[in-house]
Amino acid sequence: MTEDTSALPDALHRLRTVIDSSAYPLVLPSADDARRVGAALVAQLDDYLLPRLARLDAPLLVVVGGSTGAGKSTLVNSIVQARVTASGVLRPTTRSPVLVANPADIGWFRQGDLLPGLTRTTEPGDDPGTLQLVAAPALPPGLAFLDAPDIDSVVDANRALAGQLLAAADLWLFVTTAARYADAVPWELLRTARLRGTVIALVLDRVPPEASDEVADHLSEMLAAHDLAAAPLFVLPETDVDGQGLLPYQVTEPLRDWFQQLAGDAAARAAVVRQTLDGALAALAPAVATLAGAADDQAAAAGVLDERVRTSYRAGRRTFEEGLQDGRLLRGEVLARWQEYIGTGEFFRTLEARVGRVRDRLVAALTGRPAPATQLQTAIESQLVTLVRGVAADAAEHAYGGWQSHPAGAALLEPELGRPSADLPQRAERLIRDWQRGVLELVRAEGGDKRFVARSAAYAVNATGLAVMIAVFASTAFIPTGLEVAAGAGTTVAAQKVLEAIFGDQAVRNMASRSREDLLERLEKLLDEEAARYLVRIRAVGPDPGQELRRAAADVEAARTAARLTTDAPFTLPGAAR
Repeated sequence: MTEDTSALPDALHRLRTVIDSSAYPLVLPSADDARRVGAALVAQLDDYLLPRLARLDAPLLVVVGGSTGAGKSTLVNSIVQARVTASGVLRPTTRSPVLVANPADIGWFRQGDLLPGLTRTTEPGDDPGTLQLVAAPALPPGLAFLDAPDIDSVVDANRALAGQLLAAADLWLFVTTAARYADAVPWELLRTARLRGTVIALVLDRVPPEASDEVADHLSEMLAAHDLAAAPLFVLPETDVDGQGLLPYQVTEPLRDWFQQLAGDAAARAAVVRQTLDGALAALAPAVATLAGAADDQAAAAGVLDERVRTSYRAGRRTFEEGLQDGRLLRGEVLARWQEYIGTGEFFRTLEARVGRVRDRLVAALTGRPAPATQLQTAIESQLVTLVRGVAADAAEHAYGGWQSHPAGAALLEPELGRPSADLPQRAERLIRDWQRGVLELVRAEGGDKRFVARSAAYAVNATGLAVMIAVFASTAFIPTGLEVAAGAGTTVAAQKVLEAIFGDQAVRNMASRSREDLLERLEKLLDEEAARYLVRIRAVGPDPGQELRRAAADVEAARTAARLTTDAPFTLPGAAR
């Protein structure tokens, strides 16, 4: 069989990057499982798939796993005929995992490509973050044993490490006893190993001679029911250990001979490696599909939360725009100051001669009151700032309520989000002042070639600018209707006629329209900044994380298919015993 694995490393690295960068920040039912599965997949890619793919000819790793007190360490010691791993009397036994290999193979495991997260050591210890390496001349080359912690340990870290080591196995040697073989935890792991394609062999230890046939037959039936009938099963009778804590030679001889045969058969070892590797690669697709579904949940929830915020702030913009169009801003203080400004004739005088400047200063000095033009400008600013602050406050409140009613949104909320930003009043004032300056610049630019405006300089510009600002407050672009006509006593129309005489009818309308659009754009930018306080909290979800995961998984599956690591015929371990 000729395989082409050249595309697999790049595809796996891409998949690892996508999985590792996929975040599940929103509190959803699928999030916790997705984070757990994602972490396990990244660990398996780093611990086993990538290093094994890089060295298909590396020694075959047998991970010895099983329940508490099953005799895993005693079995490993007995196979290699040396006390290379300590068996514990107290449960759970807390120690670092031990890897035993022939001296010729120990260098491969010392490099740290396989299980790179475990620090290599040659001394026994209790740190589960280390991997003790032991050279055993009695173990044939091409084969290594890794004694793992108990799969059902009461210590969480031990169970997690056991699962990590089993996921890095080329062959899982599962050790159980006559009293524990029907326990639920081992069978759940056996099912996972089968689905992943890991090659499995079993040892039924400590079997009373009188019950040997009955227990072995029952276990065989259970294996067949779990689609594991082809897994080799070795039955070891209940017996005493010798002075070194080893099982009698004749008890372990069948198992030792079987491993000796496997170590001496390069084709069989390669077949085991390829079957487990191919099975692990095939298992990536359904696992990543689970992640993609959780990522879709995140994106859907983020979309709902995003829309609730944007809807709230869009409503704020509409409220502001309606405030400009329905004439409400032409009432109260603004209307009073506008009438005063028009009624005193200042509007016309400032358009006609520079004498207005002298009169303004005289009035202010003698009365201590600002000129009507200044009062009008201040009233316009005050009204607009009040409107801006109101719509921002309403939008924040509505967005807060929208998120509060969604489980994922509620988990992201903080009390200050229900109010506008602390500096919003200052930003609103700055926005309106900048807009007012923009109106004056527009008038100056529009009237730059008008001899009348040029002659009257800043006073004509200021007067015209105030009139344009008033025009922005009317939906009819400075043609007053209803209350405005009645309250203005016709002076607004008179002021408009003067402006039209200077600039032209269409120019006045254009200035009013452009000023309104400028004001709305400035408001929209401010509201976007306010909405961003919410949206930044869901930014980590990304635009379409599920699709990225699916594409990466599909690339791996295509590369796996092209690699042809296994044949269509199922592989059976040699020397199966019953």
